[in-house]
Amino acid sequence: MAWEVDVEKLERVRARMAEEDLDAIVARAPDNVLYLTNYWCMKGYDAVVFPREGDPTLIVIAPQLADAERMSWTKDIRLFDGYDPSDPRPPTDRSLDLCLSVLKERGLDRRIGLELSQGVQGIDRMVGEPTVYSKPWFDAFAAGCREVVDASPLLASTRMIKTSQELERMKLANELATLGLQHVKELLVPGMRCSEAGAAFEGFVHANGVGYKNKVEMARAFTLVWSGPGIRTFTATSDMPVYEHEPTLFEIWVCADGYWTDLTKNLCPGELDPRYDELLDMLLGVYHEAVGIARAGARIGELDRLMRQRIAEAGYPGQPSHAVAHGVGARAHEPPFAHQAAEGVMQAGMVFAIEPGVYWEGGGGLRLEDDYLITADEPERLCEFPDDFRTL
Repeated sequence: MAWEVDVEKLERVRARMAEEDLDAIVARAPDNVLYLTNYWCMKGYDAVVFPREGDPTLIVIAPQLADAERMSWTKDIRLFDGYDPSDPRPPTDRSLDLCLSVLKERGLDRRIGLELSQGVQGIDRMVGEPTVYSKPWFDAFAAGCREVVDASPLLASTRMIKTSQELERMKLANELATLGLQHVKELLVPGMRCSEAGAAFEGFVHANGVGYKNKVEMARAFTLVWSGPGIRTFTATSDMPVYEHEPTLFEIWVCADGYWTDLTKNLCPGELDPRYDELLDMLLGVYHEAVGIARAGARIGELDRLMRQRIAEAGYPGQPSHAVAHGVGARAHEPPFAHQAAEGVMQAGMVFAIEPGVYWEGGGGLRLEDDYLITADEPERLCEFPDDFRTL
């Protein structure tokens, strides 16, 4: 969808570029191209030359011209062919040629930044399959420019602080997650397969998210669904049944035009088994205590230390095996990551997924997770679906 130019965001990036004396950043990861231009590519062959001064140049595979013209914040769009009968090379090489020629044409080849250490990326609009760039692609810039530096830390640090526009887009993803959960709540019955429940959620979000409020062009959902004794972290959705009186856990990622939510919500057909009542009460206490310290100025690593300490005190030392807090934005998992060695403090405008969990030996357990906007005071929860699912 077309959005107004996010001036606040782009000025922040350019201020950091001035600090690091960069003439331009060349970005090719779909989430960074989206972040800098509002263009979300269909396949990861596209790139942007983002100068410290002046308009960006968006380099786009030819069939995507109409999309790029509709979405992009720049009018300078250069096209390359996905297939060229006179050029047997892969399309990324033609994209590279354009990047280098634009840098030379615009006199931006003195000192440039590349994503040299960004080993992961958000998905494209097509299948979410990463397009991997090899070392020769990056080496070509070293040969064509006077100096090349790593711009990945710069982009990561600017992306940590969300603008009002970014928050609006993330809230759209959270609204779709809430609607999808409400839909599945009406369908969920004992004996239903976990895979059916996940498919119902994913299908609802895609069917209703495309065109949502005339603000979302593409919406996708991804889930892991486990129920009762099938609740085990780092396992895939299976054909196990939904259990009565036990939680069915939905690990949820919703993407709306490249902006994400990361949630874990639970549903229970019938009255909750007392074993889970006790576990849920404990986790809610840990969760709300962590949310209570999540405000500007607090140490990022304290989120991890606090939750793990409280979970250990409740009789589950060493749990959980997954991260308990991380950033969310143009990726579902992005900096800052609140591991215990994390440096720095929370800043207003950061969005954290906070997710304490406990898993029983042999199967079963619970996780709670929501996305929170950090402010100077109490953080703002972005999803309206309740964490205490007994209230449903």
